Amino acid sequence: MELRKIGQLDVSVVGLGCNNFGMRISQEETQAVVDAAIDAGINYFDTAESYGGGKSEEFLGAALGSRRGDVMIATKWHAPPGTSATHFGSREVMRAAVEGSLARLRTDHIDHYILHRHDPDTPIADTLTALDELRREGKIRELGCSNFDAAQLDEAASEAARLGVAPFASVQNHYSLLRRDPENDGVLAACERHGIAFVPYFPLESGLLTGKYRAGEPLPDGSRLANWKPELAAQFIDDDRLRIVGELTEWAENRGHSILELAMSWLAANQRVASVICGATSPTQVFANAAAASWSLGTDDLASLREVLG
Repeated sequence: MELRKIGQLDVSVVGLGCNNFGMRISQEETQAVVDAAIDAGINYFDTAESYGGGKSEEFLGAALGSRRGDVMIATKWHAPPGTSATHFGSREVMRAAVEGSLARLRTDHIDHYILHRHDPDTPIADTLTALDELRREGKIRELGCSNFDAAQLDEAASEAARLGVAPFASVQNHYSLLRRDPENDGVLAACERHGIAFVPYFPLESGLLTGKYRAGEPLPDGSRLANWKPELAAQFIDDDRLRIVGELTEWAENRGHSILELAMSWLAANQRVASVICGATSPTQVFANAAAASWSLGTDDLASLREVLG
């Protein structure tokens, strides 16, 4: 599988989202998914202390076992499990959080440590200084942020340069064929300015871009959106989105590909994208996701797609 850079890290262009671990699947099922990911060439595993109240990290650490050194672990923090901490970007909260994650993951370092959302109560200079301390101590290797806007990325880059500390190597925001905000809100442009890698989350829109949901048909039994509360599912699926999905499906099938392959390969066509994070609950899903990013979309393909997307 192709490898791309997040700072000094070489990460697989398809990553494994671990939010299902300890929430939708058991430890045994997690083991099967992790084994399949490694077999498929995936080396980038994305979790967070908040996923499953810490269970995701626990399950991942147990599943990796002696193969810990073969993969890159990314985890995110903002408030320790079971708490509602404020000032989560502060040194005190961060240090407690990283020690908790290290213990749950059964490791002595975190390859990619990510601030899950912007902390309005702590100056970004303080957060970057504390992260740099952890980096120099060997507890983390690269820094990242999530759910930052362009102005926040600009400020963080400026402060890191002023302080002479490591900058954020990546930003993780919502981005997909159906949710293209980073193109319009300046985030991708900020990534270009500062050499920041972009990691999209919800690349498949909670399954909407896998082909399992069809206009005029009931939600499949057992699917994620079918199990969600209607108001939450409505954030991802409605008649307009299903219409666009139908058009994208036809576009892809006319070229001998599935909409899953289109969704993954379209993101991978952007060289600023380092790794496309996809969750999975079975080895079958893992292998499908890993293979889906191999379609090389040409200039004409991308131009045609823009017409479909509007």
